[in-house]
Amino acid sequence: MKTILLASALFLSLTGLAADAPAKKRAARAALPETVEKRAVTVFSDGTRMAADLYLPKGLKSEDKRPAIVLCAGTGGTKVGTQARLASVFAQHGYIALAFDYRGWGASESQLMAVEPQPKPDAKNELTIKVKALRWQMNYTDQTEDIRAAISFVAGEPNVDKDRIGIWGSSYGGGLVTWTAGNDPRVKCVAAQVPGMGARAPQATARAFEQLTKQSRGEIEPVPIETGKMGGKMATYENIRVNPAKSIGFSALDAAAKINVPAIFVVAENEELSSNATVESVHKALVERGVPSRYHVIKGITHYGVYGDGFDEATKVELDWFNEHLKKGLPGKADAGK
Repeated sequence: MKTILLASALFLSLTGLAADAPAKKRAARAALPETVEKRAVTVFSDGTRMAADLYLPKGLKSEDKRPAIVLCAGTGGTKVGTQARLASVFAQHGYIALAFDYRGWGASESQLMAVEPQPKPDAKNELTIKVKALRWQMNYTDQTEDIRAAISFVAGEPNVDKDRIGIWGSSYGGGLVTWTAGNDPRVKCVAAQVPGMGARAPQATARAFEQLTKQSRGEIEPVPIETGKMGGKMATYENIRVNPAKSIGFSALDAAAKINVPAIFVVAENEELSSNATVESVHKALVERGVPSRYHVIKGITHYGVYGDGFDEATKVELDWFNEHLKKGLPGKADAGK
């Protein structure tokens, strides 16, 4: 295939590496248990390669079928951070877990945007063109598609029981998995911790449509690269770019009304970035509809405490939830949970 020239900004490359560094150090400190096997795999999402790691209990036989959990990161998260810590725990308890990086995040390949008009493709539909790599884009349209691709990947794993696939998400990823649980019938159980589920105000939707109009006319960047930085409490994520135009029509709250599988919501008592009241209302609505749901508050922590002081408690209640609802009725359940 002809060479494709990538013209990604140096700033994005450097900050992308910086964002991953702390997670890599944490992962390096956590040795893989002897009972767990880890495999590097590639997941294709609309033709783009996503980097992923598959965690499995060692010694599985070809006929063994285990439940699977797909782990979905929050803002700036990658497969070598919290996902790696959790995947190892889940695998120790009999699950097959998939940790992955969204397209353009971490080690995954980037979606590409042509810098100049495209020449005519040759007979093989190949061409050489200068492009920009779209890195660290944060939008619901693409990332929910990435999650569906990850679910599809594990559904094809020989040792996975495709009728027992669960999903886990944190923060921004918590909203994504809530949406996915309401829209993908393959999901049989969901855990969302410190999830962002805020509804978009009509004024914000109007501004997103205005942005989309300007993007489509080439009056502003078609995809945010120089623009789109996060502000306020989220300004620390200097490498992330937000594109509200790609989030039009997304609503975790609307999707939650369609969830019919067991769901657990783990929140921080002193949450400062999102609304616990909104999450609790989602939980109560599920209970009223007869859907198994649990709302668990971790005392004394703020949003990011779920990755520190609250990690063990969050992991325990989430693992218990998956054990109760994803393993239920499985042959050899007791053994699989050890």
